[in-house]
Amino acid sequence: MSISPQRLKALETRSNEDIDYSDIPELDESFFAAAELVQPIAKSQVTLRIDADVLDWFRAQGKGYQTRINAVLKAYMRIQSKR
Repeated sequence: MSISPQRLKALETRSNEDIDYSDIPELDESFFAAAELVQPIAKSQVTLRIDADVLDWFRAQGKGYQTRINAVLKAYMRIQSKR
């Protein structure tokens, strides 16, 4: 989903007081009592040979293509692990 430049400009000029937070519940003590710290999984940088057409396709999907490649590989790994 892309946001038009006009919409971005309108959002930039909006003051914090004009933002409606009424549909967002406040975080109280019970939330933080049950909250759990989740650390991200460390990633390793590797050199990987991928067919040019595959890489071009992922890059054409836009920003975050490396994250999507990782997600595809992770899904494959999970499926194979269940066998």
